[in-house]
Amino acid sequence: MAQPMQADVLVCGGGVAGAMAAVAAGRRGARVLLLERYGFLGGNATAGAVAQFNSWQTAGGRRVVAGLAQEVVERLRAYGAAAAHEVFVMSTGHRMDRVEYAPEVLKLVLDDMATEAGVQLLLHASLLDVEREGRRIARARALTKGGVVEIRPRVVVDASGDMDAMQKAGAAFLPLGNDESLQPATMMFRFGPIDFERLDALPPAELAALARRGYEAGALARAALHVARDPFSQDGWFNISRLAVDATDALALGRAEVEGRRQAWRAAQYLREQVPGCAAGRLLAFGTQVGVRETRRVQGDHVLTAGDLLAPAAFEDAIAAGAYPIDIHPAAGGELEYAALGDDHAYQIPYRSLCPAGLDNALVAGRGISATHQALAAVRVMTISMAVGQAAGTAAAMTAAGDNAVRGVQAGALRAALRETGAILA
Repeated sequence: MAQPMQADVLVCGGGVAGAMAAVAAGRRGARVLLLERYGFLGGNATAGAVAQFNSWQTAGGRRVVAGLAQEVVERLRAYGAAAAHEVFVMSTGHRMDRVEYAPEVLKLVLDDMATEAGVQLLLHASLLDVEREGRRIARARALTKGGVVEIRPRVVVDASGDMDAMQKAGAAFLPLGNDESLQPATMMFRFGPIDFERLDALPPAELAALARRGYEAGALARAALHVARDPFSQDGWFNISRLAVDATDALALGRAEVEGRRQAWRAAQYLREQVPGCAAGRLLAFGTQVGVRETRRVQGDHVLTAGDLLAPAAFEDAIAAGAYPIDIHPAAGGELEYAALGDDHAYQIPYRSLCPAGLDNALVAGRGISATHQALAAVRVMTISMAVGQAAGTAAAMTAAGDNAVRGVQAGALRAALRETGAILA
């Protein structure tokens, strides 16, 4: 084996949470190694082709997410690859705000941000194992095209989605449930060309009725016709499929990928035959992977609950804010459970929910933070994940610089550092 790689901060997982964590740490002068299984960054935002960043503001229009997440959008717009911020009405009748973007160009944006921050990218790499010494992660090993490499980090940020590093380190987790209690995955697909003028002219009630008919006829896996426009064409990325799966089970995940493509094909046929504006369209591409909403959630110093979000609770160690509603996609059935919040309702995420119990040099970001099933249904979205990733990377760099434990980071200093870089905390 070659000489071990040294890192102040090892980030496991290059989705948007991990990418923001790596960039934030790198900009604070930390030596950062970012480990990612694909040859590009972005996770569900690129490989999953979600194609829109939702919920930057409260229903009344107060901004709650900015910082590095906003920089991502500005850089996308510099490439001509992100639409204007818009507020739209969902088929459920609820109002939502979003920015649509081109997933392929987001790969370039994240490349730019990571390399400019001095992040060392270890792409096409899979985490093999993690070795602890007491309450600290001392070593990690990854399988790469060049063989197995050993990494010796001061701090680890697990942003792998499935919390693979924490699982291998023996961290405690909240109850996972089963295929039927976890939120389902989605296979995004690209379809076009679309006459958006005709499609947009449909009243929300008529669009909802079309979705319901498609679901009842078995053509759609869920009663929805959600689409994000491609900025470069008359195509759109559709979020229609529904896949009950424990994505930590490799065989089950493979079956979900196969079924997701089948569901997407049937949905594309329904679009062509029944939906105004879609008659000339064809299925053009599948997401590289199914988009996973929920798997492992770490047991942290604070478990974020739905009650915390709905109150909303005020946290002295708040490191990010959000306004996305509790949005639960059931594994079976056509409808989703969607509870809209008040016009100026926003909530906070505490630093303690990023600190895994029993580990002194580890933090988490993304959908695996310490949150209940119901709370995760709100805080899992990519805008909030980017904000949490920025906080995790900032805290990791502060920890490494002082050679301390993650709990040694003072909340006031962390919050001040985040505000200096444009983050909104309440």
